[in-house]
Amino acid sequence: MKHCITPLVLASALSLFASAALADCTAVYKAKQDNPLRLEQSSITVSGPCTIAAAEAIVKAELAAKGWTLLKVLSVSES
Repeated sequence: MKHCITPLVLASALSLFASAALADCTAVYKAKQDNPLRLEQSSITVSGPCTIAAAEAIVKAELAAKGWTLLKVLSVSES
């Protein structure tokens, strides 16, 4: 019986750690638009590692598609 339980416990622990590493993250950022100048501070949900460096690339791409320029990612927090 012990041989059956050990792999199940190990598999469930690994899946828990893997899902935590890829959890959604909320990034707070500042952005701007030119002509006329508009400034915005808002938040956006991103996937992947919850670090400023990782979120910066994702936020920059999403804002650029909407005509905004990322100024700075202020903070990130797990959702």
